[in-house]
Amino acid sequence: MTETFFGEFDLASLTLWLFYGFFALLIFYIQRENMREGYPLEDDEGNASSNEGLFPLPQDKTFKLPHGRGEVTVPSGQNPERADIALKRTGPGNGFPLEPTGDPMLDGVGPASWAPRRDVPELDGHGHPKLVAMSKKEVFAVSAGKDPRGLPVVSGDGEIVGEVTDMWIDEPEQLVRYLEYRLDSKWGSGTRIVPLTLARIWSNQVKVKSIYAKHFATVPVQASSDQITMLEEEKISAYYGGGHLYADAARQEPQI
Repeated sequence: MTETFFGEFDLASLTLWLFYGFFALLIFYIQRENMREGYPLEDDEGNASSNEGLFPLPQDKTFKLPHGRGEVTVPSGQNPERADIALKRTGPGNGFPLEPTGDPMLDGVGPASWAPRRDVPELDGHGHPKLVAMSKKEVFAVSAGKDPRGLPVVSGDGEIVGEVTDMWIDEPEQLVRYLEYRLDSKWGSGTRIVPLTLARIWSNQVKVKSIYAKHFATVPVQASSDQITMLEEEKISAYYGGGHLYADAARQEPQI
């Protein structure tokens, strides 16, 4: 033989085209895997979208959840989207703003919206709830800064609405996530929690400026005093966060 097998063949070009083909298939695979949650598409009002997109939905895949929490099959078995949301469209087409039709903080819309997460506690790597009350964990103590327990809770309009009684900690991360406080009888009853990121601890008070005193009675509560579920975390954080816009009508006006 006077010529080699690949004598007239461009191996570099073949390698390049094989890479192009592999990369295109990889993009196709990643995009379909990304469609296991949040699809099929819906329009602004929750109706099926007229344009489902370029890529088809992937076939169902079943995942076994850790710590005996069963299985989940997606995309068909994903958490259902929230229905009957108290919003209405301000214009005829998609993309127009939606405005609340009731009390947005109670309805959980706009800045106060929440996602329908599972109504079970988030677990650590050993299958134990991540969030626990510090009063039930004697090994934890405040090592720096002001201990807020015993301080009054002050609302955004300057009213004293309760007193901090406990702190909820993320045990694996060893940080405080929520403050628990007991409401004064004038503003409600029982205990509530507030995310630490939405509270300001001063030397003589804990300020929660996002909501006013009249809103504390309707802060979402936990079903159990021993744990906080992921759904409860969503609703509680959304309520306080939504107050930054909805607690006062003046906050919804343009700011200079």
